[in-house]
Amino acid sequence: MKRFAVALSVVCLVVSAHAVQASEAMKAIVDSYLTIHAQLVADKTDGIKSAAATIAAKAESLGPNGAAIVKSAKAIGEAADLTAAREAFGPLSDAVIAASRAEGQDLGDVKVAFCPMVKRSWLQKEGSIKNPYYGTTMPTCGEFKK
Repeated sequence: MKRFAVALSVVCLVVSAHAVQASEAMKAIVDSYLTIHAQLVADKTDGIKSAAATIAAKAESLGPNGAAIVKSAKAIGEAADLTAAREAFGPLSDAVIAASRAEGQDLGDVKVAFCPMVKRSWLQKEGSIKNPYYGTTMPTCGEFKK
């Protein structure tokens, strides 16, 4: 019985350590994601490649749960222009939103928004809508999801 209790304690510690690591990785992913969001809202691509590389590196530490993030982060990092970056941002958004939900991550003041014109979601800090898919053309197109 003692061996079982010790083994159970070890398993709980390992699971707890993994949860903390995943939580820290998701925080770093979301922080870099928000950098990309801000650039797309401003119709810029500066810094997107480095933010995408950070996202991919952190997502790799999530194992299979981070695979979709890694793939989409690499795609946005390879985007040749603003249009391609915006197209790649949709799958990245989907992957980050799905992973944060799967990890049970509390994103604090970061909320999910949705653009009915492009039928795509994204994450952003609360406040007024800042649409990354249309940038300065239609910055307020969209709504926060509950």
